[in-house]
Amino acid sequence: MSERTTVLGGMATSAQGLGCMGMSAVYGAADWDASTAAIRRALDLGVTLVDTAAAYGAGHNEVLVGRAVAGRRDGVQLATKAGMDFSTGRGKVVIRNDPEYLKAACDASLLRLGTDVIDLYYLHRVDPEVPLADSVGALSELVAEGKVRHIGLSEVTGEQLRAAHAVHPVAAVQSEYSLWTRDPEHTVAAAARELGVGLVAYAPLGRGFLTGTVDADALAADDGRRRLARFTRDAALANRRIADTVEEIADGVGATAAQVALAWVAAQSGRLGVPVVPVPGTKRVRWVEQNAGALDVELTPADLATLDGLAEQVVGARY
Repeated sequence: MSERTTVLGGMATSAQGLGCMGMSAVYGAADWDASTAAIRRALDLGVTLVDTAAAYGAGHNEVLVGRAVAGRRDGVQLATKAGMDFSTGRGKVVIRNDPEYLKAACDASLLRLGTDVIDLYYLHRVDPEVPLADSVGALSELVAEGKVRHIGLSEVTGEQLRAAHAVHPVAAVQSEYSLWTRDPEHTVAAAARELGVGLVAYAPLGRGFLTGTVDADALAADDGRRRLARFTRDAALANRRIADTVEEIADGVGATAAQVALAWVAAQSGRLGVPVVPVPGTKRVRWVEQNAGALDVELTPADLATLDGLAEQVVGARY
C-alpha cells in the first residue's frame, strides 16, 4: 500500500475518507449540488472511502451519496451505518440493534444508495437491550448473503469489540478522534491492535474548531454544535488557544491548520499500531481539496509532541 492507501481489516481503501453527514444534517442547510460536487472531487483526488449513515438526514444522505457516486461505484468504498432509528418522532432517536431491524435497514440503505452491496456496514451504536452477539450475527448473515462485504462498529469499548469479533471479523471501529478527543486511545485501541482492526476517525477536525475558522457565536441557530459544551462562548474562548497552536505549527510547515490536524490523526497509526483513517466532513469542494492536501504534510517529532499535549488543555466535555 502507498502512503495514500491503507487496509482496514482486509478492505483496501484510501488513507483519508470523506464524511458526508454534514451534507444532510447537523451543520446547517443542505446543498445538494455543492455536496455532489464535493463527493465527486474527492474521488478525483483519490479519496475513495465515502462515509454515510441511514440516520443522516433520515435517509437523505444515502440518496445523495448514491447519486454522487453513480457511474464510479467500482472505485468507491461505501460505508454506511444502521442502528439509530429516528422514525419514532421528530428529532428523537431510538437505538435499535435487533436482527430484524438491522436486516430491513440494510435493504433500505441498498435501495437509497443505488447499489447491490455495501462495502463497510457499521452498527451505528450498541443497544444494551440486545445481545451484541445477536446484532453482529445479523450483520454476519448480511455478509453471507452478499449484501455487505465488511462489518464495523461505532463508538464501542475494547470489550465490545472483542465480543463482536468473536462472532464475525470486524474490519473497523469508527470513533470520534482528534487532537482534542483522544478517548479511543484508552477505550478500544489495544483491542483493535490485538485483532487487526482499523480505526476510522470521525470529527478529526474537532467539528471544524481545529481549523481556526469557526466562530462559535456566529453558528447558525440550527447548527448542532450549539448544543456541545466545547462550543459554548466561554469554552470556545478558552479553547481558542488550542486552535492557535495548531495554526502556529501550520505556519511553520507551510500548511493550513486543517491539514495539520488531519496529519496528526493519520500519524497516530504508527503509535497506536492500527491503521487510522480520518474522515473529515465537508460539503464544499475547496475544503475537500484542502483536506486531501494533508496527505503531503510532514510533521516533525517536535510538532507531534506539541500537538500531543493539546488534549490536556480542552475546556468542556465532548457532549
